[in-house]
Amino acid sequence: MRDIEIPLFKARHGKRTPLYRFFEILPAVMSIGAVVLLVIFSIFSPIAAAIYILVIVILVFVRAIGIAIRVIQGHGTIKKTQQVDWKKWLAELEDPAKFAKIRQSDVDSRDFRMRQHALNLQHLAEIDGESPKPSQIYNVVIIPFYNESYDVWEPTLNTLKNNDYDVKNKMIVVVAYEERGGQAALDTVAKIKENWQGVFRELFFVEHPANIPDEVVGKGGNITFAGKFIANWVKEQGIDPDNVIVTTQDCDNQPHKKYFSYLTYEWIMTPNRQRVAFQPVCLFLDNIWDVPAPVRVVAAGNSFWNMISSMRPHQLRNFASHSQGLAALIGMNFWSTRTIVEDGHQYWRSYFYFNGDYSVVPLRITYGQSAVSSTGYGKTLKAQFIQLRRWDYGASDVPFVATKLLKRGHKIGFFAGWTRFARLLEGHITLACIAPIVAFGAWLPIVLNKQAAHQSVLVNDLPLIVSQIQQVAVIGLFVSIFISLIMLPPRPKRYRKSKWFAMILQWLLMPVTSIVYSSLCAYSAQMRLATGHYLSKFDVSDKVIKK
Repeated sequence: MRDIEIPLFKARHGKRTPLYRFFEILPAVMSIGAVVLLVIFSIFSPIAAAIYILVIVILVFVRAIGIAIRVIQGHGTIKKTQQVDWKKWLAELEDPAKFAKIRQSDVDSRDFRMRQHALNLQHLAEIDGESPKPSQIYNVVIIPFYNESYDVWEPTLNTLKNNDYDVKNKMIVVVAYEERGGQAALDTVAKIKENWQGVFRELFFVEHPANIPDEVVGKGGNITFAGKFIANWVKEQGIDPDNVIVTTQDCDNQPHKKYFSYLTYEWIMTPNRQRVAFQPVCLFLDNIWDVPAPVRVVAAGNSFWNMISSMRPHQLRNFASHSQGLAALIGMNFWSTRTIVEDGHQYWRSYFYFNGDYSVVPLRITYGQSAVSSTGYGKTLKAQFIQLRRWDYGASDVPFVATKLLKRGHKIGFFAGWTRFARLLEGHITLACIAPIVAFGAWLPIVLNKQAAHQSVLVNDLPLIVSQIQQVAVIGLFVSIFISLIMLPPRPKRYRKSKWFAMILQWLLMPVTSIVYSSLCAYSAQMRLATGHYLSKFDVSDKVIKK
């Protein structure tokens, strides 16, 4: 198998070449350099600083308007997708020739989805036997956990049970628990065994041993161990791994009730299905009423970003809960056991394993997730920082991608590979430096070079100009607030109606959360890479359930 592994944090597990170290340092240097450059301009050339700031602010403004448009589009698309009777449409794929005739009139339907379904039936009828039938497909759900309580698990298992897919005959659930979880993990496993046996086709319990060589402490090793278990079971059962879809999710995640029917439908209709991943829209809103205001803003922002990403398939990457073919996973030895960001890194492993012939298909349907929630206000805010820093540690993919593209013999096109790398690098740089530059940058030329600032109208009026641009960009914020209120789950009875006002006023915190939970988290992760203080342990996010 071709080398698609990332070096471990310890040198003995894979030497980092000077070139690899250069690209590990690059994100931090460029993120800090963007701010340092503004300071230098402000001191020696305030006009250059003003132009620099205006270019950045205008780019942010354009993106803000684009985000507002995409949020509206994403929300509308999700609603329409979730209204489709995917279970019924999936059943019709069992006999496409029969239902193609029945749905002949839908070919001219104004409803895009009805029209596309009719065309799909015609296509399957024409290539009879080349695509699998729904009855041949199995869905495996791997759910890793450390020591979370049964209270966290129960809503998730209920959601899987009540999915409109044939869970009794076609769904295999794998409870992948950690040996290092100790007695707490064993107690949860015992309760799940007691209450959930016989609900699914199979319910497996797979213990991931502690201290396996060449593994960081994280989800990657756990789900890989469980994936290998499933691969052996599928082989013993005589099931074709080409007909097995594997979905990974956390133990507090709740897929939409139509998710697996929709996923299976799209799986059948995707010709190159082993070379794609399927990505739902992960929304961090399940417990949104119970968490502090700063965390609510972060959770809503992350949910919006996932909605926006689903509308831009060319930039979509594996994130959190996602689905992939078992045959493909077996070929690439499942997920990376050497990184704490195994979800995002899986995109790049797959991309290089398939020589660039790999993509992520958006599933415009929700996958409910919980915002960070600990046992106290301060602990919750700290846990939120740790979670986002772990996500931002995806900057570790920068050296991985760059060195793979620079290596001789790969079959990835120059433009295709390097444009993806540029997006990856730019995303991490802007995540770190944009918020402080937009918040404080307009005042720097005036503060650091008062004399030159007063001699230039542009520099002197720069704060006012930036403020006016930001006021127009607030339109996008109002759109986000409106959509966020629509998307909220029902208000728990333990909260008064006045809580709605808090849900609106919380957005005043966005400038603060942008700096603390976007910029500082990104800088922290990038500096760890640059200085060699690698994150070698997956810090499990607290998810306290309130009743």
